[in-house]
Amino acid sequence: MVEQKRPPKSRGFYVKMKLLHKHGRPQQEKICFFRYYKWILWFSLSLYFFTSYLISNNPNGKPTSLHKTRLSNAKSSVVSRALFEPINVTAPEQAIGTPGLLKNLKVFVYDLPPKYNTDWLSNARCSSHLFASEVAIHRALLTSDVRTFDPYEADFFFVPVYVSCNFSTVNGFPAIGHARSLMASAVQLVSSEYPFWNRSRGSDHVFVASHDFGACFHTLEDVAIADGIPEFLKNSIILQTFGVQYKHPCQDAENVVIPPYVWPESIRNTLEKVPATGQRDIWVFFRGKMEVHPKNVSGRFYSKRVRTMIWRKFNGDRRFYVQRHRFAGYQSEIARSVFCLCPLGWAPWSPRLVESVALGCVPVIIADGIRLPFPSAVKWPEISLKVAEKDVGKLAKILEDVAATNLTTIQKNLWDPRNRGALLFNNQVQEGDATWQVLRALSEKLDRSYRSSRVSRELVTDT
Repeated sequence: MVEQKRPPKSRGFYVKMKLLHKHGRPQQEKICFFRYYKWILWFSLSLYFFTSYLISNNPNGKPTSLHKTRLSNAKSSVVSRALFEPINVTAPEQAIGTPGLLKNLKVFVYDLPPKYNTDWLSNARCSSHLFASEVAIHRALLTSDVRTFDPYEADFFFVPVYVSCNFSTVNGFPAIGHARSLMASAVQLVSSEYPFWNRSRGSDHVFVASHDFGACFHTLEDVAIADGIPEFLKNSIILQTFGVQYKHPCQDAENVVIPPYVWPESIRNTLEKVPATGQRDIWVFFRGKMEVHPKNVSGRFYSKRVRTMIWRKFNGDRRFYVQRHRFAGYQSEIARSVFCLCPLGWAPWSPRLVESVALGCVPVIIADGIRLPFPSAVKWPEISLKVAEKDVGKLAKILEDVAATNLTTIQKNLWDPRNRGALLFNNQVQEGDATWQVLRALSEKLDRSYRSSRVSRELVTDT
């Protein structure tokens, strides 16, 4: 530590000497007291600045062991701030540590160059559109209690690559044609500069693929199936919104089905205006893309004709509020509705699943074989309805029967705030929220962790 120079005599010192000279010995006691007080103040300030320096250089509150890696806590801190400042628009929530429930899980977050993630945040949509869980999970992990700065004590390694933030200049939709090459570049980087990928062949590495068909990286199912999941990702864990209950090439890797991203603040704002348990004057609601003709301009059948059937069959039914055009305040319509239709689009999942549950509207899921997120936390059979795609023409009769029998029970289950919490991603991990559910799912996959498997082998050997 550089020795601090003694500060020059101040005007206060000159005034004290004048007083002493003027009043003589009776002022000595006051002068002694002043000198004692000055040194106490000086010591307190020195202690404050010293502890502040330690805290700012070690955010984990403990020494970091980086061993053979090229990691830098200072660099991590810079990346963390760059990630938070443009997108943390809500009041920060208090992170809740639950090491027991998460089996003392430890996750190491790779500090990748910003071209893989934070550079994309220059576009505000990157952190707010329906695929933004890739941003939200990264952001929450950076301040989570499960994060470790020592990769040698990590159970899992999170690779933060944003592939859904490249928006087409033609139609404004996310363009993911670059996704495979960007992911491949990230894998090449971590496998060449760090030892952790190669020792497990990537089995304890976690990626987010939050678009239509997950790690197949294409928005059209036939092309996605033909491409399949890249070989370099097939041994890893994929967090993806896509999930079905039957064998499908786009879930041909260890995966966790996660909800699509819905901005929590928008839900809170809507609930303040229209409470979930308030009056509902819309019986059946749907707003979204509905093709008048079943064949899309691409030559493919959009939504497997389901949305076209909804439009043709129920557009004239006054009990059905179906709209084909965008409306910024559509969440207020959901909050006023009894039933909310959640038909498949190109993929089986939809952000309406989250918005309906969060705003207390019974989701009517029309997507055969869909696998829903976090079934251990969200009791989907108790809070939603499933209607087969072939029965979409019978919707009115089906919903009439539910309204006459068990609608009240379904609504009571639906309004449990734990359901809403499990499907929303917060700025910081809160117990029970979507990122917490991801961590809980990972804690059930510790057999894939190189570190946990090694510890288990050592225990068996010792016994």
